[in-house]
Amino acid sequence: MSFSKPGRSLATKTRLRTPNDFSPFSGMCSVCLEGCTGLCEVGLSSIRGREVLYPQPFGKITAAAEKDYPIDFSHFNIMGTAVGAVGIEADPDKAIFPAVKLETEIGAGDNKIKLKMPIVFPAQGSTNVAKENWEGYAGGAALCGVIVTVGENVCAMDPNAEIVNGRVKRSPDMEARINAFRKYYNGYGTIAVQANVEDTNLGVLEYAIEKLGVEAVEIKWGQGAKDIGGEVKLSSLERALQLKERGYIVLPDPTDPEVQKAFKNGAFTEFERHSRLGMVDEESFHARVNQLRNAGAKYIFLKTGAYRPADLARAVKYASDARIDLLTVDGAGGGTGMSPWRMMNEWGIPTVYIEALLYNYLKRLADKGAYIPAVAIAGGFTLEDHIFKGLALGAPYVKLVGMGRSPMTAAMVGKTIARMIQEGKLPEDLKKHGQSVEQIFYGAIKLKEQYGEEAFNNMSPAAIAVYTYMDRVMGGLQQLMAGARKFDVKYITRDDIAALTPEAAKITGIKYIMDVDAEEVDKILG
Repeated sequence: MSFSKPGRSLATKTRLRTPNDFSPFSGMCSVCLEGCTGLCEVGLSSIRGREVLYPQPFGKITAAAEKDYPIDFSHFNIMGTAVGAVGIEADPDKAIFPAVKLETEIGAGDNKIKLKMPIVFPAQGSTNVAKENWEGYAGGAALCGVIVTVGENVCAMDPNAEIVNGRVKRSPDMEARINAFRKYYNGYGTIAVQANVEDTNLGVLEYAIEKLGVEAVEIKWGQGAKDIGGEVKLSSLERALQLKERGYIVLPDPTDPEVQKAFKNGAFTEFERHSRLGMVDEESFHARVNQLRNAGAKYIFLKTGAYRPADLARAVKYASDARIDLLTVDGAGGGTGMSPWRMMNEWGIPTVYIEALLYNYLKRLADKGAYIPAVAIAGGFTLEDHIFKGLALGAPYVKLVGMGRSPMTAAMVGKTIARMIQEGKLPEDLKKHGQSVEQIFYGAIKLKEQYGEEAFNNMSPAAIAVYTYMDRVMGGLQQLMAGARKFDVKYITRDDIAALTPEAAKITGIKYIMDVDAEEVDKILG
């Protein structure tokens, strides 16, 4: 069987002429017919060329791989028990699922970052979909009491940014993103700012710390779940020239007179802006950490993608040596930005595999008595069982789960439903719940009680939607944890899950389900 689905995808707006008869490896129709107008990825590429590299419609979507990896979190089941309770008195009147504690904290020093739930919303940068839905994404993170990160390229992509002598002096867009979180901040979580190569050159993190009072900053290795990326489409020559001047790779070259002529004549309608590849070096990494601490950063995070195992080992070791506050590891397959579609499917180490390696590397350092930073695992997490399994597979080192696409989806849905309410165009299946934001969104009642009616009425419906979604997920997590008799997230362990196949057990070190509790069974049965 083929794990991949080449040749056609809704992501690239391609399809097969004969969808039931095709070559699994190439993804092409088993019979390619002369006269076809180019429906598949090969055919459309012959017409639109590099446009077909990327998920469509560009700037209005998030995207994730369709590749069916051999092992994922569905290959594990959560193990419940009928005996006892951990973290609470084993009393049926006390050991109820609403009593499960989801709060946690991270940080290398005494001044910890408190979180209401073991979640981080990973970086969303300069893409249009992030900018247009940031109020819901970051505002929802604040309402949920979790960490959210402003992604790369925001300052340089801000057309109103003031950049003097190659350094950022002011960025209204960055200010707005920070304020979107602070508007609802309730003492839990924080907002961090991330930097890539161009951001570092522009002094974005220093600007965020010194001018905007940001306490947490994130160093980024690569493009998260992708190897390269950071693409943005530019629809005007002026913007292309501006970003070229600000240090980006812009294709085709907007300074070329022939390119300018072709653009004005309509030969093409968009330029591409690309970020550079970062180059990791141990000495420069530690030097950068020291620079940021000297600049006033209270918390320093590191985000790395699904690189080869040696790079994961570097991330773990460097984060340990530098006493980083949070290390986020992103597995292949997920994605919120505009990276090439085939790269999202075919590059890197998938989430379960990379978390299994991550656990092994962290344990090796821990066994030597080394400092172990708080760790977050990301890469396709959406629901409560995913979160439980993600925490269990990396326990006791993985403290948080990164969720990017799903809260962004919640924000987009919240914005859409609010618009429909305002226009009087609610779908019939939603009208049964009511006609207002308060009636439609299940989480509204909790927010209204917590913040008061006036503050609630001024809340972004998109942020309310994110809170409502996460409230559902956390309620589900509490139920799963209660079933496992674990009444605090800090008590989740690796033996709270079991592998359903010998292969999953071999890859992760999690016990095969037929071997779970073998010694205890022998004691019970004599």
